[in-house]
Amino acid sequence: MKKKWRTVEPYIWILPSIILMALFIILPIFYVFKMSVSEVSKAGLIKGFAGLANFTKVLKGAAFGLVLKNTVIWTVAVVGLSTLLGFILAMILNNKFHGRKIARAIVVFPWATTLVIQASAWNFIINTDYGTLNTLLLRLGIIDHAVNWTPTAGAYFAWEIACGIFVTIPFVTFTVLSGLQSIDSSYYEAATVDGANFWQKLSNITIPLVRPSLTVATVLNIIYVFNSFPIIWTMTKGDPANHTDTLVTYLYKLAFYNGKQGEAAAVSVIGFLILLVCASVYMVSTLRKEDK
Repeated sequence: MKKKWRTVEPYIWILPSIILMALFIILPIFYVFKMSVSEVSKAGLIKGFAGLANFTKVLKGAAFGLVLKNTVIWTVAVVGLSTLLGFILAMILNNKFHGRKIARAIVVFPWATTLVIQASAWNFIINTDYGTLNTLLLRLGIIDHAVNWTPTAGAYFAWEIACGIFVTIPFVTFTVLSGLQSIDSSYYEAATVDGANFWQKLSNITIPLVRPSLTVATVLNIIYVFNSFPIIWTMTKGDPANHTDTLVTYLYKLAFYNGKQGEAAAVSVIGFLILLVCASVYMVSTLRKEDK
């Protein structure tokens, strides 16, 4: 009896988690997939099977190619640059210096603040008429008149990327920092005795031992940034003419502005599949490197 209980007990303990995952993750995903291949009314009622009609309409749409390109640029730029800058910042904060605790507290502020507030603050900073950036530069005498920092959709999109990087750096920094603090100092001492320089220590000790933390941070970052809605929506709402839209803001417009919930579900499925492939490829390639 005790043997049977010990065999069943772990499954009993994880049963609540499985039920919650089924209710709030698996069922919604199934429903979105069902909507993507169904004819859906503006009220959200499923009328019948539509096959791949929703996917065909989305892929043939004039805006989809632009939105997909924006999503790729947004994800690669934010994840890539925030990972690089976060890693450098983690290396700095891992050193002992006066005021290190205060510096760490300051770094976490952008991450602790909601994305809507951050995006609103950045909109205020770059505003042509009353923005703090123009005010500061005018008072310093660097410029003699207010500059329009968002003359084109591309410029506005670049500012959104900058905001995304700014709010993502703290997450990478503290994830990498946790990995750095777990490295035994004896490795560096031995390398110093052998005459290794900073770059040799970085490539042969730091990066290999921090790679697991960096892998987790990167995969989660790809998922979070790819699905990020508040920054784009708060700053531009994807305007003008979808030039700053990503897949998430685009499907929101399709579902709630245009009443095309079937097509919105199709965009959601496409995004899900892209994320699944990218995250899987990255994880597999990283784990293979670790095995070697």
